[in-house]
Amino acid sequence: MLWVKAFHLIAVVTWFAGLFYLPRLFVYHAMSTDAACRDTYKVMERKLWRGITNPSMWVALGLGLWLLFGYAWQAYRSDGWLHAKLALVAVLIAYHFYLGHLVKVFRDDRNTRSHVFYRWINEFPVFILIAVVILVVVKPF
Repeated sequence: MLWVKAFHLIAVVTWFAGLFYLPRLFVYHAMSTDAACRDTYKVMERKLWRGITNPSMWVALGLGLWLLFGYAWQAYRSDGWLHAKLALVAVLIAYHFYLGHLVKVFRDDRNTRSHVFYRWINEFPVFILIAVVILVVVKPF
């Protein structure tokens, strides 16, 4: 199971890399006034979404379920920290799919929001990451 845990952590790290970088690309894309630059951002967003962020999420979720049913099932039934962690993961999944929606919005040139909106969105996964790491390491309840 340690191998599963190691690859789960690797997948989570790469998933978060995409969750951190994709909104940053949206910031630059929203600020762009040049058509050639906007086209470049569309390619970068699509490749980041399809090549790293989305596959990493599925691997992290698959391996996380393996860990849950492999040896954490007893903890799931009794430990509150694991319930809280899984709730935060559900929020993160919703955020993930919202970013996927935004990739399509930018792809279709339908963005109406400013770069400031995307700067705020860029900070959201930091709070989820902090909370999840504290829950997993400290297990406060």
